[in-house]
Amino acid sequence: MQLIRDNPGRQLLHSSVVTIGNFDGLHLGHQALIKRSRSLSGGRRPIAVLTFEPLPQTWFGPNNAPARLMSVRQKLNSLAAAGVDLVWLMRFNQTLADMSAEDFLNSTVAEVLAPDFVVVGDDFRFGKDRRGDLDTLRQAGNKHDFELSTVATQEMNGQRVSSSIIRARLAAGDLGQAARLLDRPFRMEGKVFRGRQLGRKLGYPTANLRLAVAPSPLAGIFAVKACWAGSGWRDGVANLGTRPAVGGESFLVEVHLFDFNGDLYGQRLEVEFVKKLRDEANFAAIDDLVVQMREDERQARQALDHVQA
Repeated sequence: MQLIRDNPGRQLLHSSVVTIGNFDGLHLGHQALIKRSRSLSGGRRPIAVLTFEPLPQTWFGPNNAPARLMSVRQKLNSLAAAGVDLVWLMRFNQTLADMSAEDFLNSTVAEVLAPDFVVVGDDFRFGKDRRGDLDTLRQAGNKHDFELSTVATQEMNGQRVSSSIIRARLAAGDLGQAARLLDRPFRMEGKVFRGRQLGRKLGYPTANLRLAVAPSPLAGIFAVKACWAGSGWRDGVANLGTRPAVGGESFLVEVHLFDFNGDLYGQRLEVEFVKKLRDEANFAAIDDLVVQMREDERQARQALDHVQA
């Protein structure tokens, strides 16, 4: 899969199917866009995805940024696995925010990707102040000789499938519904770094993760599975939060793998969340914390007993 970060200033494709969106989470709605794109491609035209980093919502409101469902790495890997041929990872900045919908279509979609088809959701808005809509796309299609294809909003049990809904389900600890909307279990990834090693002193050594994206859509204690390069999936329990019981302040992801004593420093760990056990809590004494950690382990092992990643 070809990756573009900045505008190449030249035509890259001479025939394509282009779909546009944030694609955070690559949920059922996003999958419907790619499925339609594959159908229109017919194996004869490359499929191009035009997406944005940072997410526009994050750029406009950095202090109120939405939780991320995927790192950039996860998004690119997922798009490649879905059969996408080219991803234009556009830098969302002031220039792009100020660009009119018409200029956006002329200087990016038409001039660089030369689409035969443009595939978007039926509620798609774009350009400065979100003034661009489906009529804007149809007019551009008449000018640049491409056909607009719209995909109906995906629903599950009467509920719209969207990244914001999935974030809400994750925040509520409803991992099952989030997985159904994503069409897979929710996963996060990050590199393991050396921490204060407090868990080891308490009999629960943890892999501390530096998350690839923030903020996290999850907080609390979870039954998880985790893997890294060359490994299979291993059962464990994870704490996502500030760790008030040990005087923590910054948000951290700590993963304790059951029956494992290896060195994971520097590894990129992928963590699959199976069940939320409880919210984070403070304890009057460390001994009380250890008792709770043992109970967390018991509950996590029970929850993971019949789960395969």
